[in-house]
Amino acid sequence: MLTIIDYGIGNLRSIEKAFERVNQEVLRTDAPQAIAEAERLVLPGVGAFGACIREIRDRNLEEPILEAVAEGTPLLGVCVGLQLLFDTGHEKGVHEGLGLLSGTVRHFQDAATGEEMDDLVVPHMGWNALSPTRDHPLLDGLGAEAYVYFVHSYHAVPDEHDDVLATSTYGHAFPAVVQRDHVCGVQFHPEKSQAAGLRLLNNFATMPHPTAADPA
Repeated sequence: MLTIIDYGIGNLRSIEKAFERVNQEVLRTDAPQAIAEAERLVLPGVGAFGACIREIRDRNLEEPILEAVAEGTPLLGVCVGLQLLFDTGHEKGVHEGLGLLSGTVRHFQDAATGEEMDDLVVPHMGWNALSPTRDHPLLDGLGAEAYVYFVHSYHAVPDEHDDVLATSTYGHAFPAVVQRDHVCGVQFHPEKSQAAGLRLLNNFATMPHPTAADPA
């Protein structure tokens, strides 16, 4: 059972339907207890970092999310959901994130190191290739250069290079997939990424649970 965290922002039905297409049972909820006790969590997100994290806190969902992750529950952040995993987001101010991964979220222009963004339009919108940095079950079957669909003006700037599982390039390279232990995130929209996106969602749903081999 996958639990999609419903904090009132975004079209959650699209990612719910994508999981159903790969034969996964889905619960969409804003109930703190159900989130704390979930088998696997999905944190979606669209729009602004600050608005999303504010809704999560106003609905008393931050503590159950952190509690579940501390207990070893796998978590997948999608788009702004990936960004919320980090320490801070710099979008119309500075906003404190969930702090599950170390780093910040910055605008493409702010994260650029030279003139690479001068002629590029932001937001980054459309199909782009993934470049894996290492092997991981989340990327099984995607190949060396899967194309996925992005819509975003901000991206993560992780403190730890090893937290980046795959990059993409728009003006400069940026993290497209992040992962540490059982916490994962994708900057693109897998529900809009056709076969590659469905494969990734199924990979997340079927990855071995990190506590499955622990002694009773």
